[in-house]
Amino acid sequence: MNTSVFNYVCKIIEQKYDIMKKIFCVLTVMLVALAATVPASAQFKFGLKAGVAVNDLKFNQELMSASNRAGFTGGAMIEFTAPIVGIGLDLSAMYVHRSVDMGIKDTSNQEVDSDSRDYIDIPLNLKWKINIPAVNKIVRPFITTGPSFAFLVSKKDASEFFKNKKCDIAWNFGAGLELFSHVQVSASYGLGMTKALETLKVTEEMPTIEGKNKYWTIAVAYLF
Repeated sequence: MNTSVFNYVCKIIEQKYDIMKKIFCVLTVMLVALAATVPASAQFKFGLKAGVAVNDLKFNQELMSASNRAGFTGGAMIEFTAPIVGIGLDLSAMYVHRSVDMGIKDTSNQEVDSDSRDYIDIPLNLKWKINIPAVNKIVRPFITTGPSFAFLVSKKDASEFFKNKKCDIAWNFGAGLELFSHVQVSASYGLGMTKALETLKVTEEMPTIEGKNKYWTIAVAYLF
């Protein structure tokens, strides 16, 4: 490919990525602003939450791949819900263990079996509890969406070739059921917005390989 054409394509990609980041920032600010305007009459609940996190690490180079591997998550959450309309906020502080099977070898030609990373994850979701008057006290469906900020707490890098990033930002989409006004069962998908790890630059010729977290979380919460 001609160098000028290649540079032009790279510039277009960078511009689109910048637009995505700006949109993400605007949506996050809007959600935080909504949190500040939750009415005093809103219903407040807090509780404990635990579940399974299945991580899918996606690389920017086709020569790299990683297989899904189940981890776990647990922590606490608070919830504000406006009466009647059922719209509110869901804020959690979760410990998350993410793990994937890596398809690479180290310098001694040994398989790097897996990459395990531990995070403190803080998701802030806009939540809509759908009103079904006849059964609200027994079962109530809800949908959620919002940003998640995960801070790395484990110190070991993925391998001698990869370096883990300290902060991982994602956007979550979820749905679930609230049972008897206290138990919530949910499933969500996290779309990684930033790179979770990248290769160390050993030589200038070596391509930069980046991995982003994309993950499913199935969780159960009990709210008081």
